[in-house]
Amino acid sequence: AFLALQIGKIYTSTCSAWYWVVNLLQVPVSVGVSFYEAISLYKGWRRIQSKGDDGTDFRVTQLIAYCSFGILAGMVGGLLGLGGGFIMGPLFLELGVPPQVSSATATFAMMFSSSMSVVEYYLLKRFPVPYALYFVAVATIAAFVGQHVVRRLIFVLGRASLIIFILAFTIFVSAISLGGVGISNMIGKIQRDEYMGFENLCKYRI
Repeated sequence: AFLALQIGKIYTSTCSAWYWVVNLLQVPVSVGVSFYEAISLYKGWRRIQSKGDDGTDFRVTQLIAYCSFGILAGMVGGLLGLGGGFIMGPLFLELGVPPQVSSATATFAMMFSSSMSVVEYYLLKRFPVPYALYFVAVATIAAFVGQHVVRRLIFVLGRASLIIFILAFTIFVSAISLGGVGISNMIGKIQRDEYMGFENLCKYRI
């Protein structure tokens, strides 16, 4: 549904009636999906398999908090260009999901948001295929190497919590890097006396 809305948005004029309809439809779709999944967990129709029988014992306040964190992850990912896994990973750990499952699930969930962005940019003819293939190759090799190294370390040390420390370190480095780049760009714009306020959305053309 989200992919269809993103594609439909490409073929609408900026600030037209259909533009706002397509954009605002994303809100009820996301709320509806979250509400359905929350009810399924609360009623026991779905469960967190890695937790066994405990995967169905959720309070209403817990489900509301988890849905809110999911929305926050999407907003942060959209505004800052980050993967929602930076928030979803720790959230899964809070849910009691094992670190291995948490990392894999967060990465798998990020695949869908990334895929939508790929399709959108490809349709906009802003997708450099050779550049993307290069990153796919590097990321694939890095993923296999990283998985092998971490698996060996867990086997040697006997502690799966190593994944938690790696995740925390990655989030810390990313946050520092993002903040540093943002501050550097802001200082440059101040020195060049560039405008840093909000632009008129309706002047933007695809």
